[in-house]
Amino acid sequence: MVERELHEMIEQIRLRGCEGQTTEVKSAHFGCPERLYDTISAFSNQDCGGILVFGLDEQNGFAKVGVYDAQDLQKKIMEYCEQMTPVIRPVFTVCEENGLLFVSAEVPPVDLSERPCFKTAKGRLQGSYIRTGDADKPMTEYEVYSYEAFRKKYRDDIRIAEGISLRALDMEKVNAYIAIKRRERPNLAVLPLEEQYELNGITREGRVTLTALLLFGFLPQAAYPQLSILATSVPGTTLGIPDEDGNRFSDTKRIEGTLSEMLETALAFVRSNMKTAIRINAQTGMRENIPQYPIIAVREALLNALVHRDYSFHTEGMPIQLTMYTDRMEITNPGGLYGRLTIDQLGHTQPDTRNPVLVTAMETLGETENRYSGIPTIRFAMQQHSLPAPVFVDSRSTFKVVLCNHTEQPTTNDTEDDKQLLSFCRTARTRAEIIKYLGLSSGEYALRRYLNPLVKSGAIRLTKPETPRSKDQKYRTADEFTE
Repeated sequence: MVERELHEMIEQIRLRGCEGQTTEVKSAHFGCPERLYDTISAFSNQDCGGILVFGLDEQNGFAKVGVYDAQDLQKKIMEYCEQMTPVIRPVFTVCEENGLLFVSAEVPPVDLSERPCFKTAKGRLQGSYIRTGDADKPMTEYEVYSYEAFRKKYRDDIRIAEGISLRALDMEKVNAYIAIKRRERPNLAVLPLEEQYELNGITREGRVTLTALLLFGFLPQAAYPQLSILATSVPGTTLGIPDEDGNRFSDTKRIEGTLSEMLETALAFVRSNMKTAIRINAQTGMRENIPQYPIIAVREALLNALVHRDYSFHTEGMPIQLTMYTDRMEITNPGGLYGRLTIDQLGHTQPDTRNPVLVTAMETLGETENRYSGIPTIRFAMQQHSLPAPVFVDSRSTFKVVLCNHTEQPTTNDTEDDKQLLSFCRTARTRAEIIKYLGLSSGEYALRRYLNPLVKSGAIRLTKPETPRSKDQKYRTADEFTE
């Protein structure tokens, strides 16, 4: 940073009236501020680093007060930086305005392999910070661990599943898997079976691994109850708000089993709760079902969550969350992006792999290609269905995929469908008959999307208006709408 840039930054801070993700303001008018190490740590632990600006009084509307002594201040800041692990080397800039001196200290990001940066005297767990908005927050134990896991290349996918023996595995499936590996690598066949298990991640030091349990266990959740998927369908756009009947959930299910079983069960849950619109093909005149989401995109998002989630002991109590709202679907897994990968690089750069043995095994079993094509597939499928691009949200502790639908911009031919429903209801019909006629997978959606608006407008009337919820209730087109 040159002096001109520091002047411009000072004016921008004063204009905005606030600090930010990469800027921290300190007065330093009467001396060097205390506790700079938390901000130094936080800036060092984010990819873009950060800038400390001295000489503005935040408590007085970021008034220009200048620093007490620019040379001594830089010396004191360096002393703070030398108390960090690893040691930080900031870049200083000094500028002058109307006899007042201002100092900036640019804190560079620490390489991912050396994070977290922390105050040496406090230790890694107590002295590591992360930047959140304009605040410096102590890192959680898991956030510290996530950096360490990458730095030391921990292999949590093949950690020992405590208390589990080979009797907990479907050995027929295990040996079928080993047979595939032997065909891929004939040299394996000359080794004792126990060594083949070791080399292929089934056992570690003779004991069953977590990968083996998740792939071939009779019920992995007997030992690890939260290594599951918590699937929920919500009757609105926000959790906790009930529908008109007082229901907070339209459907909810804890999905258990092996990874392959959970994947298929989760897809079945999505299919049963996914709304299906109807469109009349202008060329053929035939009705077409238009699903809310392309199932291939949902499958890839679920598969990514299952194979790339964090399987360390820190997160073994956290299930994957699959939540279906009326306007979107969210799939959240424990563990943020692994290694050096950033959101901008998703689908464009070969990533570091958190669970290499598990991912390779799923490739062998034919569940995944392991060619880093999942994210591009999701993007392409959503585009092909004229849906909004997927949204990816990353933190150090979680990763979320958001798939939006066209709730606000329906793809149905409303006018034509309404006319057909009005024609169908010239004879009084029950709710069940109307749902069957509409041919939608969700009866609730069929009524809310098509029937209720026509009832509200008066185009369709209740045969028993005095008892709207009567089990004998029927719906009939009003006379003025009958051709």
